Amino acid sequence: MIRYKEITPEIQRIIGILEKSDHKLWGKTEKGTVSISIHDLLYLESVDDKLFAYTGNLVARIDGTLNAFMTDVADDSFFRCSKSMVINVGRVKALKSLSSNRIDATMESGEHIIISRRYASDFRRLLKGGR
Repeated sequence: MIRYKEITPEIQRIIGILEKSDHKLWGKTEKGTVSISIHDLLYLESVDDKLFAYTGNLVARIDGTLNAFMTDVADDSFFRCSKSMVINVGRVKALKSLSSNRIDATMESGEHIIISRRYASDFRRLLKGGR
């Protein structure tokens, strides 16, 4: 049994690790704290030093950074597509090449995410089966 005064994201993460359910993120919405399965994530975005997780119907602020997420999750489904975004490649519905060697990724939600020039060649390599 774990006892705590207040359930914080850190405590939730520790509980998740202990329960072997660490494939979830904990975030805050206007309604309170929510758990998000990483497989439900469409993308993560860093805005003004705050990290937001987006699913089809939810936006939640989560603790940490994009670099920490990529290190902690270590899941090949997630790809750094720009300085401020990580996408779930498994939730991309369509791709379109753009000028200046960029790629427009249409997510399952219909949102368009631009894969920047800096990351586009790595993304193409990923699609061909390499890393």
